[in-house]
Amino acid sequence: MDPESAAWVDALTDRSGAEYEPTCARLHALLVRIAMADAFRRGFRYRITGPELNDLAHQAAADALMRITRKIHEFRGDARFTTWAFRFVVLEVSSKLSRHFWRGSTARLEPEEWAQVPDRSGADPVSCCQAQELVEAVQDAVDTALSIRQRQVFTEVVLKGTSLETLADELETNRNALYKTMFDARKKLRARLVAKGHLGTAG
Repeated sequence: MDPESAAWVDALTDRSGAEYEPTCARLHALLVRIAMADAFRRGFRYRITGPELNDLAHQAAADALMRITRKIHEFRGDARFTTWAFRFVVLEVSSKLSRHFWRGSTARLEPEEWAQVPDRSGADPVSCCQAQELVEAVQDAVDTALSIRQRQVFTEVVLKGTSLETLADELETNRNALYKTMFDARKKLRARLVAKGHLGTAG
């Protein structure tokens, strides 16, 4: 264990020592800085900004500090202490952003975001008009046929281009679970588009 990490561990292990509270305060300040950077980097995707995002970052830092002090005995020095500690606050930010999303969001894209979908295909004007009609049908199907979870995964992966690895980390799940969600979502969307005459039964 490097000397700096050892100093952190020693101070945080002895709860009755004179260095415990000052060390907690110093660590909390570092955690707030990391939480703020991570929350502001990812918050726009969850439609959360301003004071609410600031509060979320401070809550994440406080909760991370509690977890770190409870698990300090598990630190083995495989990495620097700060690297180990920062993982806790990043996970807390991810968890709180996810909970915020599921409490208040319906995972719908804004109209201007849907309008960009045909443009990404590079189609000619005629094809673009056909694509726009299909996009509107897909938009309606996404909004009405999918569950909130399916809508979130579909919009992030298919329309926003988020990688499965990134989304799995942010939603605290795994690739297999996301594959299953995507499979079910695509099945529902296809069924709706076939029923509305936008796709053939073999398409």
